[in-house]
Amino acid sequence: MEPPDAGIGARGAPRLLWLAFLLTVHPGVQAEVHLSVPSLVEVMQGELVTLDCTVLENLDQYMLEWFLTDRSGTRHRLASAEYRNSKLQGSVDDSESRSPPYQLDSQGRLVLAEANVGDERDYGCVVKAGAAGTAEATASLRVFAKPEPPEVSPNKGTLSVMEELAQEIATCTSRNGNPAPQISWYRDGQHLKVPMEMNQDRYMTSRTVREASGLLSLTSTLYLRLHKKDRNASFHCAAQYNLPSGRHGRLDSPTFHLTLHYPTEHVQFWLGSPSTTEGWVREGDSVHMLCQGDGSPSPEYIFFRLQNGEEQRVGVNLQGNLTLTSVHRNQSGTYACSVEDYDAEDHVQLVKTLQLRVAYLDPLELSVEEQLPVFLNSSLTPIHCSAHGLPKPTLHWTKDSVPLGDGPTLSISDITFDSAGTYLCEASTPTVPLLSRTRSFRLLVQGSPELKPLEMEPKPKDGWTEGDEVRLACSARGYPEPTLTWSQRGGTPPEPSGGPGWVSSVLTLKVSSALGREGVSCEASNVHGKTSHVFHFGTVAPQMAQAGVAVMAVAVSVGLLLLVVAAFYCMRRKGRPGCCRRAEKGAPPPGEPELSHSASERPEHTGLLIGGASGGARSGSGGFGDEC
Repeated sequence: MEPPDAGIGARGAPRLLWLAFLLTVHPGVQAEVHLSVPSLVEVMQGELVTLDCTVLENLDQYMLEWFLTDRSGTRHRLASAEYRNSKLQGSVDDSESRSPPYQLDSQGRLVLAEANVGDERDYGCVVKAGAAGTAEATASLRVFAKPEPPEVSPNKGTLSVMEELAQEIATCTSRNGNPAPQISWYRDGQHLKVPMEMNQDRYMTSRTVREASGLLSLTSTLYLRLHKKDRNASFHCAAQYNLPSGRHGRLDSPTFHLTLHYPTEHVQFWLGSPSTTEGWVREGDSVHMLCQGDGSPSPEYIFFRLQNGEEQRVGVNLQGNLTLTSVHRNQSGTYACSVEDYDAEDHVQLVKTLQLRVAYLDPLELSVEEQLPVFLNSSLTPIHCSAHGLPKPTLHWTKDSVPLGDGPTLSISDITFDSAGTYLCEASTPTVPLLSRTRSFRLLVQGSPELKPLEMEPKPKDGWTEGDEVRLACSARGYPEPTLTWSQRGGTPPEPSGGPGWVSSVLTLKVSSALGREGVSCEASNVHGKTSHVFHFGTVAPQMAQAGVAVMAVAVSVGLLLLVVAAFYCMRRKGRPGCCRRAEKGAPPPGEPELSHSASERPEHTGLLIGGASGGARSGSGGFGDEC
């Protein structure tokens, strides 16, 4: 590569002659050339770079050259161009030192494709315009590279809080950035101000490495003096990096926790589920005792029972729990938990105790049997319910789920059928939920049945009519259970109905005049007696349609009887059937008055009258034989 003042060879000779001609033509001319070149160009790695060099004056002819200044200060020409006749003719002198190679565009700008960290140099632009003068400007190129996300490697050992010096916490590495990133540390999201100088409390070390690619990697190691409060702390590191135009970026590492060793300072010992607020547990339950110290790693827990001034070991483990399966009342007493931590300070109380109180309730006892028969209208001696348990139970009486009162004694007087039912004695302990027992007996009231008739359905407003359908019902109670019978057939078998002890039967029938006179009776009976009820219907009206049919039947019967009599009479007069016909024709209709006859009819009727009278005188054998 030739410096700008070196010989330019045969190709440069015409240019020098042309410059000399300019100087002779324009003697004493004072000229000055000005350039527009950006002093700083910032790009991201991999981007396209265009370095601009613009001549501000309007020159007819000039020479433009691009030079690269290396780290030793030596300049190497990269490209050149000649401006003449309003055209710029250029060429690249260095086409091998970079890949992709340098390029020169039509406006004389230097182009670098796919910028990389190795392109971070100073690029000089020199313009020579003969007598007009020479101008030079430099553009500095900076290439930025975003680093990879930081990788953190925490200390996986157990770190003791009793150590008086800062211990290594973690190492954080951010690779392949440009310029080199900065690493900072955080605890629970808060920035840790960590100096670079070594001390007993906190500090960090850093190391920067240039990779083969020219990019930079930074490694930082954090040292802290730990305390017990750090046992649940969350740590992480972050890499801050620069971007073009003064912008900044940040990449955070995953969080991590430390495993610490610290002595026990406090011990807790308590009853787990199930237990009450007063420390009672039910007999038969599985009881869990939990013991916990705040030291790390977890110490050994020793459980023992204090009985008669002696310690009886009942369990040893690292989990801090003791389970008593199906606990019994004789396991009540004082239990202790001891934490075996030899790093604990002398004033720390490593033994804790608790009282285990087992609640129990024995089966209840009643002063009567499960079934108690009594007679109606009698009195009953008080009934006692006995309960034994700890804590002392309370007693409560109910009848068919209806509360009666509290206490061990139940008194019942003036016994009626309503007194019958199931009586329940319940014992419970309010301080121990779900600890309860019950005992019951059934009171049976013996006596003659009690009968309760129900209204007739449907009940007409205007009285009963023959053929109406009616539904009758009777209910009865007593002990033994009564039998229900009806005076008419069709009653249903007795079924429970209407309350405890009641049975009922239903009879459905049609109303008749006989039922209206006699009624229907319902009777309830058992071994102690019987009672009955009669349902009365009153006057039962006949059905109108049936009365009309009866009248017509009577009329038809009478008509048929008359026809039979007439036929019989005519049969006796056989031989003179015409007589019967004349008699039928001559006889006036029943109920009509006899009419007077005309003169022409009078002789005939006269003859008949005469013949009838004289016939009695003439005939000795015929009598009424000739009469019609």
